[in-house]
Amino acid sequence: MKLFFFVKFYLYISSYIQLYDMKLTVSKSKNATLYYVQKSYRTDSGKSSTRTVERLGTIEEVKARFGEENTLDAVKAYIKELTLADKEQRRDVVVKLSQNKMIKQNEQNSYNGGYLFLQKVYYELGLDKICNKIEKRHKNEYGLNSILSMLLYTRILYPGSKLSSLEDAKNFIEQPKVDIHQVYRALSLLSKESDGIQAAVYKNSLKLGARHDKVIYYDCTNYYFESEEENGLRQYGRSKENRPNPIVQMGLFTDIDGIPLAFCINPGNTAETTTLKPLEDKLKEDFGLSKVVVCTDGGLASYENRKNDHVGERAFITVQSLKKLEKSLQDWSMETTGWKIAEFKDTNETQKADMDKQHDKEYDLSKLDPKEYANMLFYKERWIKVGKKNDQLEQRLIVTFSFKYKEYLQHIREKQIARAQSIIERGVAEKCGKGQNDPKRFIKRDSCTVDGELAEYTSYSLNQEMIDQEARFDGFYGICTDLEDKATDIIKTNGGRWIIEDCFRITKTEFEARPVYLQRDDRIKAHFLTCFLALILYKYLAKKINRAGYHFSANNIISTLKDMNFVSVAGEGYIPTYTRTDLTNNLHGSAGFRTDTQIVSKQRMKSIISESKKTSKKENIQ
Repeated sequence: MKLFFFVKFYLYISSYIQLYDMKLTVSKSKNATLYYVQKSYRTDSGKSSTRTVERLGTIEEVKARFGEENTLDAVKAYIKELTLADKEQRRDVVVKLSQNKMIKQNEQNSYNGGYLFLQKVYYELGLDKICNKIEKRHKNEYGLNSILSMLLYTRILYPGSKLSSLEDAKNFIEQPKVDIHQVYRALSLLSKESDGIQAAVYKNSLKLGARHDKVIYYDCTNYYFESEEENGLRQYGRSKENRPNPIVQMGLFTDIDGIPLAFCINPGNTAETTTLKPLEDKLKEDFGLSKVVVCTDGGLASYENRKNDHVGERAFITVQSLKKLEKSLQDWSMETTGWKIAEFKDTNETQKADMDKQHDKEYDLSKLDPKEYANMLFYKERWIKVGKKNDQLEQRLIVTFSFKYKEYLQHIREKQIARAQSIIERGVAEKCGKGQNDPKRFIKRDSCTVDGELAEYTSYSLNQEMIDQEARFDGFYGICTDLEDKATDIIKTNGGRWIIEDCFRITKTEFEARPVYLQRDDRIKAHFLTCFLALILYKYLAKKINRAGYHFSANNIISTLKDMNFVSVAGEGYIPTYTRTDLTNNLHGSAGFRTDTQIVSKQRMKSIISESKKTSKKENIQ
C-alpha cells in the first residue's frame, strides 16, 4: 500500500509539474526514498543538465510539511509557485541609480514583509469575517478588521503601546489607514465581544484540522501595571513576580498542542481556585466542549474543583502536594518498596527492551544505585478518599520518584540554605519567610532564654528541623486523578503542563504584555484579548513550520519575521534584505508563496498580499 502511494504520488505530480519549468524527482536508496524539486537548464557548453532546487525529504516529511490531506495538491501549488518565482527572477531588471542623485526626503524605502505569514493564519482563522459580522451588528464602519489585524501583528513583531503599534504598523508593506481614536473605540467594542470572538475563532480553527482538545490544560498567571493605584481590575494581590504593583489575573485554557482555547480576566485579588469553573462552563456552553480531561497544577487543585470535574463526561488530572496529605499517605508515598518503572530516558534500545519485559517488576529504591538508575522515573499508585466524612471523593494517587529530580531539589535547597546563612551573618533576618522559594523559611527566630524567660535580644539560626522536613520529599512528586487509564499515560499527560507555562512565557517576554499601561477596564480586557489572539496566530504558524524534524524557538521565529525586510525600488518592486535560511524556507512552504527571490515585482507583491488573505474553499470559515 505504501509503495503504491509512492508510485501514484510520483506519477501524478510529475505529469502535472512537467507543464512548468520544474519537476519532482525521486532518489531511491537502500535506506530511504527521497523527493526533490529539480530544474532543467543548459550549461555554458550547451549541454542539458539539472540542478536540485530543494530537498523535500521522505514521503513522511512531505506529508508532515504539506499536510496529510490533499498532499498532492499542496505540492503542486508549491512547485508552481517556485516556477513562477523562478520566471520572475529570470526576468532581468535594470535599475538606473546615480551616486550624485539624492534620495527623496521623507520617502519610505524600507518595509517589513514578515507580517504576511501571520496574515495568512489570521485569514485562515476567519478573523476578518468575525470582525465584519461584529461591525454589522453594531453598525460601526471604522475598520475593525484593519485595526485588530494591526494590533495582532504589531503585538508579535513590535510589542508596545497602542499608539506605538499604530506608528510601528507603518513598517508594513500595507499601511494602516486609521487613527488612534478609532483604535481606542475598537478596543471598547472588542472588550464587549470578547467571549463571542473566542468561541468563533475556536469553531473556525476546527476547519483547519482536528483540535486535540480531549485533554485541556488550565493555569493562571498575573500581569502587573505601571500605575500603583488600585481601581477596577487593577488590584493588589499575590504577584508571581513579587512586584509591589497592582495586578490583573488571567486564566487560560489550551489544548494538548499548546494552542489557546479560551481565557478570562479577573481582578488581581481573585482566588485562583474560583476561576476554573466559570471558564469551564463557557467551554461547555459556547464551545460545545463537555467531554474533557482538565489538567491543572497544585494551586488549582481544590476539593471543589476536583468534585466539579468528577461529573458527567469530565475528569481531572491535578498535581497533589505530598506535604498536604495525611501522615499515613505521606509514609506510604515515601516508602522505598513497591515501585515500578514508568519512564526511562537516555537509555539504549536494548535497555528499553529489557525494561519493557519487566514493566510489572517492583523495585526497592533503597537498594538501587542512583547513578545507574539516574535516568529512570519510578511510580506507585493507590486509590484514596478525600473530603469530609459524608462527602468524600474517591481518586487515584500516583506518586513518582526520580534520582535526578532528587539531586536537583537538593542542589536548589543547598543554595537557599547558603543564602539563609548569609542573611543570618549579615544580621538582616528581621522576618522569617514562609514562601516555598524564600530562603528565610530556613531561619529560626529565638527570643527566649534557656529557662524560658523573655530574652533581652533576639537571635537567629538555621532551622535544621525545617531543612530535614523538606529533605524527606526530595525526588517525590504527586498526581491525583479520577481516571482509570494507565498510570504511565497519566504521568505523561501531566508532564505536558509545561505547554501552558510556555504560553505565559511567550506573552510576557516575546509579546511584552506587561507592564500594562491602560486604565479603563474595557481597554484592559481588549489588550489581553489581542495578546490571546496573537498567541493563537503564533502557535498555528509555529505548528506549520516546526515539522519534518525542525524545531524553531519562539525567539527565532519572531526575530526572523521581524527581520524579513525589503527595500523598495522605484518602478520595479522590492528587494529582500534578509538572509534566506531553513526557517524562511519553511515559512514560505507553509504559506504557499515566496518572497525570497532577488527582486519581487510590484505586481508579484500584490499577488502575494492577495494570497495571504485567502482561505481554502474547503475551510468554510464562518
